[in-house]
Amino acid sequence: MARVLTEKDVESAVRGGAVYAAGGGGWVHHGRMLGYAAVNAGAPELVSVDELHEDDWVATAAAIGAPASTTPWEMRGVDYVKAVQLLQDALGAKVAALMIGQNGKSSTLNAWLPSAILGCKVLDAVGDMRAHPTGDMGAIGMAGKPDESIQTAVGGNREQNRYIELVARGATGRVSPILRTASDMSGGFIASARNPVRAGYVARNAALGGISRALELGHAIIAAEPKGTAAVLDAIIATTGGTILTESEITAMDVVYTNEAFDVGTVTLGAGDKALTLHVMNEYMAVSAADGSRLATFPDVITTLSQEMEPLSVGELRVGMKVHLLHVAKALIPVGAGLMDPAIYVHPEKVMGINLTDYALAV
Repeated sequence: MARVLTEKDVESAVRGGAVYAAGGGGWVHHGRMLGYAAVNAGAPELVSVDELHEDDWVATAAAIGAPASTTPWEMRGVDYVKAVQLLQDALGAKVAALMIGQNGKSSTLNAWLPSAILGCKVLDAVGDMRAHPTGDMGAIGMAGKPDESIQTAVGGNREQNRYIELVARGATGRVSPILRTASDMSGGFIASARNPVRAGYVARNAALGGISRALELGHAIIAAEPKGTAAVLDAIIATTGGTILTESEITAMDVVYTNEAFDVGTVTLGAGDKALTLHVMNEYMAVSAADGSRLATFPDVITTLSQEMEPLSVGELRVGMKVHLLHVAKALIPVGAGLMDPAIYVHPEKVMGINLTDYALAV
């Protein structure tokens, strides 16, 4: 399947990734910046894990922060490249390929620029098909392991002297909060390269084909646009297999930014006994009905779509806005092995005050 990613793929990656962003996953303008910079700087090549040697090193290219645009973040394309360089220096070996922790408006493209500049491949694998709040959720099973790993972070608001370069070693679950703190200190959004593992481990634990799925969805959306918004919605539903839980007005929002670089709270759609509550931790993590019953839970895809069928991040929502709520059940998407670890749900459950584990791990 190896092929060079081109300018035509940039918009598809952004558009498809935006649906899988689930209310987070970065920013459209940032994704376009990364994609066009990559295809103009070199020839980023998308490969499957079968095209790597089992003992090749694979690392995860990621961005860490809160997506609601409530902070003075600044992250440049060069920060993603520097993060990979720092990881290779600490590892003492070249990374053969970069995967991503999650899909999103920009996160689908996190590996493209380092690939174009440094010559590594873009691996068609994700830690999580949809966007998520913690690094552990995209760590393909590394979060609960005591083994030492390497994580780097680069970026920050230069004008406010917030630029940071960080290399941390230690168990993944211990180091990830350090990078989250660095993100907050840098202005709320920082580039990262993390958790180098062998390709054989990725083959057994990642959600394979995740980038191709985002590209496929993006192509379908773009092809449907000349036919109008109804056709775009039909294309999204047909390609993902999802359903629309509601088309309702946003009647309340209570989302705040925390010093852990999370946007946390709730969004209410509709009113009375038909009201639905979106539980937010950077992304939409669950949907509850008015009677408290659970309609959707991470790692299901939960996405708000505008009347123009644009996927909306939490920070783009406003009271009075009418949205469609898309739900794609986890059975319809590849799920990485790391999402089956109960330990990764402990912190989000504490922050949001809701049960995720019982729903997320249910067969």
